[in-house]
Amino acid sequence: MIALFHGADAYFRSRPVVSPGGESSVRERVAALVERVRIGGDRALLELISELDGALLAADEIRMSREEIVRAADRASDELRRVIANAAANIRRYHEKQLHAGFELRFEDGSTLAQQVTPLRSVGVYVPGGAASYPSSVLMNVVPARLAGVDRIAVATPPGAIERSCELAATFVLLEVDEVYRMGGAQAVAALAYGTETVPAVDKIVGPGNAYVAEAKRLVFGQVGIDTMAGPSEIVVLADESARARYVAADLLSQAEHGSGDERAVLVTTSVVLAEEVAAEIERQLESLPKNRAIGEVLRRNGAAVAVASLEEALSLVERIAPEHLEIMMRDATEVASRVRNAGAIFVGEHSPVPVGDFYAGPNHVLPTGSAARFASPLGVYDFVKRTSVVHYSRKRLDDHRRDIEAFARAEGFEAHARSIAIRFE
Repeated sequence: MIALFHGADAYFRSRPVVSPGGESSVRERVAALVERVRIGGDRALLELISELDGALLAADEIRMSREEIVRAADRASDELRRVIANAAANIRRYHEKQLHAGFELRFEDGSTLAQQVTPLRSVGVYVPGGAASYPSSVLMNVVPARLAGVDRIAVATPPGAIERSCELAATFVLLEVDEVYRMGGAQAVAALAYGTETVPAVDKIVGPGNAYVAEAKRLVFGQVGIDTMAGPSEIVVLADESARARYVAADLLSQAEHGSGDERAVLVTTSVVLAEEVAAEIERQLESLPKNRAIGEVLRRNGAAVAVASLEEALSLVERIAPEHLEIMMRDATEVASRVRNAGAIFVGEHSPVPVGDFYAGPNHVLPTGSAARFASPLGVYDFVKRTSVVHYSRKRLDDHRRDIEAFARAEGFEAHARSIAIRFE
């Protein structure tokens, strides 16, 4: 089911790391959809909702009413509402630590240098709602935006998603999100980015989606901000002979379940025996999973067990992969975790499987994929604020520094820059 490789080089020769990118057919299709909405506004949006989602809506039906959301939420059980509320509290508690008020440097002459932190005015959150619904993604995107102080949060989700999912509706009610639009796919991203007669434009778009949504976000970047170019889910389990094969197999299977077909699940281990045991466990556990065919195909394409000679080689391989999720099941798991530089999220010890972070623990599950953990971070409060530099010089401070500034400006060939300083002392 999963291929066994001996050494990091053997793995990379057979399965090179490639950052996710849209196919040319997807790019062309999405570009046409986005341009259609940009030019046509509501008319084009409603046509695409009809063509692609099979929903016949009038312009005044694109936005859901508060009453419709509450009515759908009322179908959710008390137990489900409790779970969602607990998860929201955990996520809020973690993300509160990311709040930053900026800083100010004050000088004796009265000058100040400051960094001012201000929330974005508006954010669009894309929420998938086709084959499945993801209230956890709503929590992960909306909670930090709320904490940051974003004035307006607009949600786009495909027509029928709320009616099919009381879980989504209950999450919107809990978070007091009442600007919800019945629109999905690339056309929803375009509407949020450029605005229509019914959908006011936003400043940034966040949230997961399929290849069409991801490509649309790439196309509108610059018109608006985006969170990340997310690819398929990834997991690397770093383990030694002390790890339990049952646990490792279950965790690899969990991340192969997402549904795109391009997920990646890799075991990196210093124990050949463990690698063989995990392969056997995967075969056994897969039989009883509802999505066993799809998961099995993912593991055949992108599953691997890599046996390495040492911890150093294992860590080097992890750094090269830079996975979205890294689980460490080793005797000295905490110490090993401290040595990892490139991972979106690290799960330490056998009682910290990835689903703990996916749904409940508190850290954000919107993570860099496709080796982007080399330079990118999880979604957080900092993604919903802007930092502005504030410079307030006194005349004395400008006089003290003006010769240096003028010299610097002239060294770079900017005489007008130098004169804007000098003119204040003529």
